[in-house]
Amino acid sequence: MDWNRDQIKQRLLVVCGGVAFYCILQNLGTVLITTGKLLGILSPFLVGGAIAFVLNVPMAAIERRFPERQKGRRPLALILTLAALAGVLALAFCVIGPGVGEAVGSIAGQIPDAIQRLQEQLTVLERYLPQVQSLADALHISIDWGGLSRKAITLAQSWGNRILSSGGGMIGGLVSGVSTFVIGLIFSFYILLQKEKLARQGRQVCYALLPEAWADRVLEVLRLANRIFSSFLSGQCLEAVILGTMFAASMTILRMPYALLVGVLISLTALVPVVGAFIGCVVGALLIAVTNPWRAVGFVVLFLVLQQVEGNLIYPHVVGSSVGLPSIWVLAAVTLGGSVMGIAGMVLFIPLCSVLYAMFRDFVKGRLQVRGVSPDKWRG
Repeated sequence: MDWNRDQIKQRLLVVCGGVAFYCILQNLGTVLITTGKLLGILSPFLVGGAIAFVLNVPMAAIERRFPERQKGRRPLALILTLAALAGVLALAFCVIGPGVGEAVGSIAGQIPDAIQRLQEQLTVLERYLPQVQSLADALHISIDWGGLSRKAITLAQSWGNRILSSGGGMIGGLVSGVSTFVIGLIFSFYILLQKEKLARQGRQVCYALLPEAWADRVLEVLRLANRIFSSFLSGQCLEAVILGTMFAASMTILRMPYALLVGVLISLTALVPVVGAFIGCVVGALLIAVTNPWRAVGFVVLFLVLQQVEGNLIYPHVVGSSVGLPSIWVLAAVTLGGSVMGIAGMVLFIPLCSVLYAMFRDFVKGRLQVRGVSPDKWRG
């Protein structure tokens, strides 16, 4: 059989790919460690790219309000975007801060009474110790009270050492996270201010390294992903505002405490799909329980009712319609993403599944046209 140059090249690529895949499997541990180190080095730039993508959604909307040739249009849009974001965060802090401070003050005021009750319980327990000892002697059971106290002290010391070591690790992680975020934020500003130039350079690299048909397909998928991810962010923010408004209005009608605080808190946590609202529920229940435990139970019941309405009616339609994904697949994407990657997977899998859904839908329609299948056969 005579092979031309293209066939030889394709077979060589297949062989080289197989050899590379075998080498990766043979050294999987080293590959994973190296990949982790590489991601750690690149993390500030990956964070910067993610921040730039998120900020570009409101920034592009603001930028369209100005004439295209207006001088300073791009920096002004970026400044207004940052100012709007800072205003939202400041407003949320002004609402959440006093409520949390009041709850912490109430808890701190109850600590002396709790300590007094604990001392009383210990005093009562101390009265029963001779009876416990006599019962143990009757049953011929020897209790080494000194050994138990030493074990308790050792256990307390080990817990203290763990807390101190974990505290040091938390401080180091916090410093590293803050530095990564600051570097990423600065990097995102450069991306936003030069996004057209960077996009043009990316297209040049794509066409330089890939066949033209492949490059066209890659750019088409990237445009689709950009449009869907942007729509997902907008839909998620809208859904969070709707859910927070529902909680604030319902709690105000039922005369529950901290209505505005809990509404704002749930709006912020609901930015994480489905699960984020549960985090707001736990915090809200704790805040309400400080003043009235029975009201906290009523709040949990209210949360379960509103969560069913939001999860089955509002979220699939608001977010699903924004990304072009049917409601049933929105719920499936949240479930699958949460089981694979946790909270990050819930955020990423909805737009990712939407991209795959759109690509597969176009593929199926194209195959039906190629095969000449009549629409009457599959529409019915």
